[in-house]
Amino acid sequence: MGQDQTKQQIEKGLHLYQSNQTEKALQVWMRVLEKSADPAGRFRVLGCLITAHAEMGRYKDMLKFAVVQIDTARELEDPDYLTESYLNLARSNEKLCEFQKTISYCKTCLNMQGTTVSMQLNGQVSLSMGNAFLGLSIFQKALECFEKALRYAHNNDDKMLECRVCCSLGNFYAQIKDYEKALFFPCKAAELVNDYGKGWSLKYRAMSQYHMAVAYQKLGRLADAMDCCEESMKIALQHGDRPLQALCLLCFADIHRSRKDVQTAFPRYDSSMSIMTEIGNRLGLIQVLLGVTKCWMIKKELDKALESIEKAQELAEGLGNKLGLLKLHCLCEQIYRTKGQQRELRDHVVKFHECVEEMELYCGMCGESIGEKNNQLQALPCSHFFHLKCLQTNGTRGCPNCRRLSVKPGYV
Repeated sequence: MGQDQTKQQIEKGLHLYQSNQTEKALQVWMRVLEKSADPAGRFRVLGCLITAHAEMGRYKDMLKFAVVQIDTARELEDPDYLTESYLNLARSNEKLCEFQKTISYCKTCLNMQGTTVSMQLNGQVSLSMGNAFLGLSIFQKALECFEKALRYAHNNDDKMLECRVCCSLGNFYAQIKDYEKALFFPCKAAELVNDYGKGWSLKYRAMSQYHMAVAYQKLGRLADAMDCCEESMKIALQHGDRPLQALCLLCFADIHRSRKDVQTAFPRYDSSMSIMTEIGNRLGLIQVLLGVTKCWMIKKELDKALESIEKAQELAEGLGNKLGLLKLHCLCEQIYRTKGQQRELRDHVVKFHECVEEMELYCGMCGESIGEKNNQLQALPCSHFFHLKCLQTNGTRGCPNCRRLSVKPGYV
């Protein structure tokens, strides 16, 4: 298959894919991969296969194609192709929750000296790296990466990238419990979709609606959360987007749990867990198990709650997700306090405070913890964040956290 025919077949596959005929599109692209003698065409078709498998939640296949794409890029001896293939490798590992590998491949991308095309990919690289740092609960570095990605998006007038970064920032602030910002950023993403997204994939709309739903649920605005989640789920079902379906089911379950309707919540948690297990979203599984634990606690079935915690703890330790561990220690505290088991209670109180210290989840001004309850936060240019009220009250001449880190112990 020559260059022109390869190009023609790739376009045919894209047309089928955009018409929701995914399996037919995959068949066309796999035929191109087998028969084409054009390395640039093969590289492009591998990119199509990577994107399609990512959206279907087939992350192991996505990784497999990303590895083949790196070999093709080496054959082409072009730094731009190589940068793009390493970005796809980073993304595949991000989806599989292999966060250290993601960070390592992102650094490889940033160290490559390609042309302006590579420079334009740097925003996407920073976004993927930020998501990986967030998975590891390294909040300052995650925020630094997201802000870098946002700058690339603004400088290149890349509205799609800006939309994706806004969704990640919504997730970031939902995790550290600044729910106003957790809502502001996905609302901004939804605005971008409305203003610029006429020719975009519907996944951008679905993604922004999902993150809005999460923020609304946290804020207790459950009717708004349900509306946004239903819209997101409708698009996810139309497009066979399994990862988003799993997230929407989790959000539906959380909404029902917030209404104390655990009988409706449980089957939705089960469905979400089933998809997340199938696609390998271990980070999502921790969230599901946290929700299930809270349901058992509402029902006062504390031993069943502890069983869910044990499963979630194993996952959180395996991933290095410190925030997940912190939340689990917090739930164990509540359970053992209710049971009157003082030794276990003390153990989890100590571990909870160790997690807070390790993640630097406290305000450098007032010393109180961050992420325990809904609080407005403000980041300084160094990406350390504080309670907004503390910054307004005390003002700042530079960052107190950075000052502490830079003080060297003197010689005696």
